[in-house]
Amino acid sequence: MPQMSRQDPLIEHHTVDYVPLAERHGKARDLFTLWFSTNIAPLPIVTGAMVAQVFHLNLMWGLLAIALGHMLGGIVIALASAQGPRMGIPQMVQSRGQFGRYGALLIVFFAALIYIGFFISNIVLAGKSIVGIVPEVPVPASILIGALSATAIGVIGYRFIHTLNRIGTWVMGSALLAGFIYIFAHDLPADFLSRGGFNLAGWLATVSLGVIWQISFSPYTSDYSRYLPADIGITRPFIATYLGATLGTILSFAFGLVAALATPEGTEAMVAVKQATGWLGPILMVLFLLNIISHNALNLYGAVLSIVTSIQTFASHWTPSIKVRVVLSGVILAGCCVVALGASADFISQFIGLILALLLVLVPWASINLIDFYIIKRGVYDIASIFQADGGVYGRFNLHAIVAYFIGILVQLPFANTSLYVGPYANLVEGADLSWLVGLVVTVPLYYCLATRQKTQKIRAVKLGYTD
Repeated sequence: MPQMSRQDPLIEHHTVDYVPLAERHGKARDLFTLWFSTNIAPLPIVTGAMVAQVFHLNLMWGLLAIALGHMLGGIVIALASAQGPRMGIPQMVQSRGQFGRYGALLIVFFAALIYIGFFISNIVLAGKSIVGIVPEVPVPASILIGALSATAIGVIGYRFIHTLNRIGTWVMGSALLAGFIYIFAHDLPADFLSRGGFNLAGWLATVSLGVIWQISFSPYTSDYSRYLPADIGITRPFIATYLGATLGTILSFAFGLVAALATPEGTEAMVAVKQATGWLGPILMVLFLLNIISHNALNLYGAVLSIVTSIQTFASHWTPSIKVRVVLSGVILAGCCVVALGASADFISQFIGLILALLLVLVPWASINLIDFYIIKRGVYDIASIFQADGGVYGRFNLHAIVAYFIGILVQLPFANTSLYVGPYANLVEGADLSWLVGLVVTVPLYYCLATRQKTQKIRAVKLGYTD
């Protein structure tokens, strides 16, 4: 297996270009630690508390819905991650093989917007966390500290991100386990097991939330597996990513649920964590802060790669340098800090609502990406064509993919239940957003039919001598 030499720079020098086989390194287990550690953070814990506080499920039904939702959604993120070693390029660049060189800009734009949105929300959250731990630090200074720390990690890049998450897996995993032990070792409320119950709307909403949570990571999963050796196969990266992503999120959601049930009804989620874990609470808050910063580096890294991909689409012979990535990171940092410093008190909830609404565009993209890679092309792509100015064998636009993509978005709208838009059939199951399921059911067979029809026509044309 190729190893990184001592001459390799600390700062990653690849951006959206192909990673040569001689520079491949790492093991599949690196994907487990990355996705496990990334998901032990305040946001999934707060979301897990919603299972009791908003959806009114009891412990048993809540845990079942959490596990099922993440186990289903985890299949998508794991299948996307397993593409990295075979392709050796970022996820958004790979989309050119499905949508065409210019057609891929559709999803690249939305992906960049989602990354930047989460980056801003997380630096606001990190700033508030710093103030909560050290009240003497002004809020603006706290936001800047969180933003600069995440940016430094994102600029250094791939290897440093993986190293931090290997450490974070042991630290955050142990801390969460200690939190569970502390809660169950002390007296629990009399209604701990009986508070809430089963209701179909809340149960389906929790399952859907788990599925959407996992799908939201899919546009950048292969960014963190593309350096793995090409001969590592599909199975090992799939299993490592699946177990890391599902176990990390299930444990965090479950911890939020347990903390909510272990404290008086109506207690705010992070306050519930502090109350339920006693003297361990302040330690958890510090660790959560460090994890927010580490996780936010992934959002910046993905945003930079998406923007570079967009620019490189119009400059096929341009290979961005380290300096370009550093400069772009600085520009994004500056813009995000301006927005974050002027954020209102309810900014995070509003912005997360916007981002969750944008997730409508991810379901049809993920459907097309996975069907194309695993069923249509069976993992065989012409990497050279992906970087050619005219798109090579993939062309500038693949109308079949674009048509399937837009239809996949449109069919979700009547069933969408977001803060920005509520469709006329959104409340078929009250409180549950099932638009993702409609998008999946429609896009998968539609794209398969269009793609196989196109493939059949090309084969027939070649046999009849109509093409070169």
